[in-house]
Amino acid sequence: MIEAHEFIDRAQKFGYYSYAGVPCSFLTPFINHVIARDDINYISATNEGDAVAIASGAYLAGQPAVAMMQNSGLGNAINPLTSLNHTFCIPILLIVTLRGDPDLKDEPQHELMGRITGSLLESMKIPWEYFPQEIPQIQPTLERATYYIKEQRRPYALVVCKDSIAPYGASGGGIPHRILNKAAPINFPLAAPVHSRNEILSHLHTQMPKENSVVIATTGYTGRELFALEDRENQLYMVGSMGCASSLGLGISLTRPDLQVIVIDGDGAALMRMGNFATVGTYGQPNFTHILLDNEVHDSTGSQATISGNFSFANIASSCGYEIALSGNEVTLLDQLFAHKTTKGPKFAQIKIHSGTVDHLPRPKLSPEETTRRLMTYISKCK
Repeated sequence: MIEAHEFIDRAQKFGYYSYAGVPCSFLTPFINHVIARDDINYISATNEGDAVAIASGAYLAGQPAVAMMQNSGLGNAINPLTSLNHTFCIPILLIVTLRGDPDLKDEPQHELMGRITGSLLESMKIPWEYFPQEIPQIQPTLERATYYIKEQRRPYALVVCKDSIAPYGASGGGIPHRILNKAAPINFPLAAPVHSRNEILSHLHTQMPKENSVVIATTGYTGRELFALEDRENQLYMVGSMGCASSLGLGISLTRPDLQVIVIDGDGAALMRMGNFATVGTYGQPNFTHILLDNEVHDSTGSQATISGNFSFANIASSCGYEIALSGNEVTLLDQLFAHKTTKGPKFAQIKIHSGTVDHLPRPKLSPEETTRRLMTYISKCK
């Protein structure tokens, strides 16, 4: 058994100052210690997949990062681990607890995952070893993990057995408090769309700063259309990891508050991980701008309807703590959004658009890995 700080202090020497996660009783002393420290950034994610994406954003911004979770949460994290981290070569350090350990009596819901945790990680091409339980094991464990992360650009996992970490008191930190937006409720249903996605993105390209900014485009037609309009080194076109655009952007924005981070989302993707609205509303800073293009369908898979016509994303963003939340159907809404200067939190706009895309829509010429390296090079030059 080791003290939490004995691992965390040594991990800092390898650059690990950013943590995101979802609690597990096996990790209670570790998470409480992380939360209590002023020299570590910890984001309490709503699910494990978002924790992975937040940590991945921190890495893209130049900060090695850790995602923590119970092994049952690997189910929530499989999508970003396989289609974001593996595809884009974004390495993070995973700390995963071993609930349902075959050698221990545990709750029945953990029994299967306890038996397959190691094989599940291996199936995702993620090497792993047990979390150190003695002080002399810590340094070589971190050396092996960090070497693999740097050389292979892939995640590495440490699996935590019960009682690996000594008890630690209650966390001394808290969740940032946000005063909710008190603006009058936005009327909906919103007016019918008047613009296509391409028209909105074309106008957006004229508004987005080319310097000291990062643009994350959600998976599907959005990233492809943005690429077709103009390929820029500060743009990342997501493939897979549906719903993770805002959490990835949040990780970048918190790590590099000097950059303007613009996330272009879709209704289907946002619906998939709506919990991150609350995370962005709580932790997001004025450098985070969230634009949601809402056509009420899953456009790139055959235009199957979403449920977004039955509620207002802008109302949800406002309730979750975004400082500004706008909605409409005109391209001028973007002008209003960028004209607003927030002081305490992120801003949001929901724009109703037509479904469909342009003819002969190309795919990005760079591979996802090349896009990652280009973006990281760009960010590193923004000082």
